[in-house]
Amino acid sequence: MFKGTYRHRIDAKGRVPVPAAFRRQLALGQADRVIVTLMDQCLSIYPIEEWTRLEDQLRGLPVFSRPVKALTRLLMSRAVECELDVQGRILLPGTLREDAGLVREALIVGVLNRFEIWSPEAWTAFLRDSDHILEDLSSDLWPAPPVSGMETASIHNRNLRKR
Repeated sequence: MFKGTYRHRIDAKGRVPVPAAFRRQLALGQADRVIVTLMDQCLSIYPIEEWTRLEDQLRGLPVFSRPVKALTRLLMSRAVECELDVQGRILLPGTLREDAGLVREALIVGVLNRFEIWSPEAWTAFLRDSDHILEDLSSDLWPAPPVSGMETASIHNRNLRKR
């Protein structure tokens, strides 16, 4: 599980250090290779086993669906297998770095089964634009608790009857 946000410099050769916590997570899966692909305004980094799961999910979708074809083409055409060097760095392909706007600084963000590499400017814009989405989403996912005394009493009575 990848989580947290880390700031690192990209060196002159285009290498970025993988945070130690993420390297430990990759080591659990014996992964010294990852798949890097462009997604949204950032680079998404997948351990090989997670990428394989994603490929399996894509194979399970309707092959003649236009959105599925587009998604599959975009993900697969931009995907590059990269190795972690002995110092725990990934050499990011130049075209992907350029497409993601990565120059000197990078924010490395854990996102459950993968991690992402963002330019600081793109990450700041994402956070600014996403605040309202989080508010809307949280109210949809977690219903508000009962507000009236009648609702609370009704729930309490149901629980008593179950005993």
